[in-house]
Amino acid sequence: MTHPLNRDRSLDDLERACWPAPSADGTRLVTTAHALRRRPIGELTIEDMRLLIGQDVGLPYLLPLALEALRENPMAEGHMYEGDLLSAVVSRHPSVLGDFPELGGELRAIVSKLTGLPPYLQQTVESFLAP
Repeated sequence: MTHPLNRDRSLDDLERACWPAPSADGTRLVTTAHALRRRPIGELTIEDMRLLIGQDVGLPYLLPLALEALRENPMAEGHMYEGDLLSAVVSRHPSVLGDFPELGGELRAIVSKLTGLPPYLQQTVESFLAP
């Protein structure tokens, strides 16, 4: 089940779970994810969502935001490659979207209309669409 979106609140606020500060020797990914959890979700960029979704962080709040972006531009990109947000979303474990059937259905509708996908994305999309 997705949650109502209060875009002025952070994931820490919405989930009522503040992560402890990362260790001093934490990786850039860990440090970035921790910092993004403290930013209001309405301020997150495509890249921010790609990174957090790819780490399965805040999915009940971030998947609806990602779907908004993908409705407008299915090939929205962060800092990796064209379509990297779509790739992050469709490559989640199938049980994740099973928890959000309305989003899963909408995502399938968006993805099924895509043609001429770059090879790096085609296999990921095909795996997502496979029964």
